[in-house]
Amino acid sequence: MTARTRSIGVEVAGIPLATPVLIASGCAGTGSELQGLVDLRRVGGVVSRTVTVEPRDGSAPPRIVESPAGVVWDTGLQNPGIDASVQSELPALAASSSAVFASIAGTTLEEYVRITGVLQGRAGLAAIEVHLSGPDREMERPVLGAHADRVTEVVGAVARISLVPVFAKLPGGVDVVPLAVAAARAGASGLTLCASPPALAIDRMATRPALGGATGWLSGPALKPMTLRAVAEVHRALPRMPLVASGGIRTADDAVEAMLAGASAVQVGTATLVDPSAPVDIAKGIVTELQRRAVASPADLLGTVAIGGGTPAVAEGQRA
Repeated sequence: MTARTRSIGVEVAGIPLATPVLIASGCAGTGSELQGLVDLRRVGGVVSRTVTVEPRDGSAPPRIVESPAGVVWDTGLQNPGIDASVQSELPALAASSSAVFASIAGTTLEEYVRITGVLQGRAGLAAIEVHLSGPDREMERPVLGAHADRVTEVVGAVARISLVPVFAKLPGGVDVVPLAVAAARAGASGLTLCASPPALAIDRMATRPALGGATGWLSGPALKPMTLRAVAEVHRALPRMPLVASGGIRTADDAVEAMLAGASAVQVGTATLVDPSAPVDIAKGIVTELQRRAVASPADLLGTVAIGGGTPAVAEGQRA
């Protein structure tokens, strides 16, 4: 096998990516924040900050505090709303990056449907990533995506409307396999595993929560073992479903481990905030690993480390 026949490019749910490394939601900002720091066209793709129907001011500061092997954070999904987003942020991201995934969130089914409708036909949009970790106002539940019935409703509605592939970003810190199966049956083109799990940081000296919004989410290297397990379990249940590993990916070794567990691609979040060039460096490291193993592409790594037990669940659209 020669270096000339080896490719770092992958195809995920029909989307060609120059590398299997994407920047996770919000971590590239609007794209302009990384100008001069990294060429986004050398990154496989960029996930936009999560957009909602109406503008959100976000959480009160502070919004991020350090934690062992990670950070606890809460932005409150600050964004300008879907109408402003498609007029300014989406075109800017599309102009500077090779593939844009739009992250969307809502508190009702109607909100998800409305956002999806506005996104249809927008230039440069490669996919929609459905954020499911927020509250469910209709069902009065704290986490919409923690319930298979709502995953089915929301993901199904978005998938039926969308002209581009739809990725369901499932909540972290829950039993993810039933949710993954529900999303697959509802028509998801791929799954992002997983969103940050809920977390709390306390300011001991002030005797209060360390974040302005009180509770938050955990990100960083501490999440990698959880991510690997989620990916491996879902890959076992849905072996043909494209999976994107998100959580704790900060080096090429981390990315390769996620691929061995069953991921077709990875998202890099916290590491990008520390080093904007991390997604490019991780892709280079994957090439080195391909050379070491004498294999042609990242697809050759997919799911080669299996976990035992159980019979794979076959969802609609996942049959041979």
